[in-house]
Amino acid sequence: MTIADIHKTAAEKMAKSVEAFKTELQKIRTGRAHPGILDQVHVDYYGSMVPISQVANVSLLDARTISVQPWEKGMGPKIEKAIRESDLGLNPSAQGDLLRVPMPGLTEERRKELTKVVRHAGEEAKIAVRSIRRDANEHLKRLLKDKAVSEDEERRAQDDVQRLTDGTIAQIDKLVSAKEAEVMAV
Repeated sequence: MTIADIHKTAAEKMAKSVEAFKTELQKIRTGRAHPGILDQVHVDYYGSMVPISQVANVSLLDARTISVQPWEKGMGPKIEKAIRESDLGLNPSAQGDLLRVPMPGLTEERRKELTKVVRHAGEEAKIAVRSIRRDANEHLKRLLKDKAVSEDEERRAQDDVQRLTDGTIAQIDKLVSAKEAEVMAV
């Protein structure tokens, strides 16, 4: 493994960590409706638990309402029950085959709780990035030990990995502050 391979691998893993963090942030509910909120809700479909998006069309009716249109006639009540029993605090209402899922407004206390959740998720993402940095530095030290690179090359490569880490952590911080602003907006 060369220095370039180590750097490329670390950059790819850090980018994946940021993407995973973005996905995690989408699950955190703000006052606005977002179809991705229902991604973690699973419904019983002929004996197996599947995400709602695999048995129904999930879309937005307006800024505060999600519509769920089941593809099969009998799935409406099952989907409604799954949404109601999820820990999202949502209360769907059925209108024929269509389910309307209104997003309740957030209280000040709930907003503050959500900012703590956002910060915690950000900290978890930073820990993942630092772990990737540690692994990359261990690979570089192994190259130095095996005399595949000089000390100067290894030091420069470690500095590059550190710059990459700093940039990724700054990106995560930016995402955290944007999500906090979104949560606190009334």
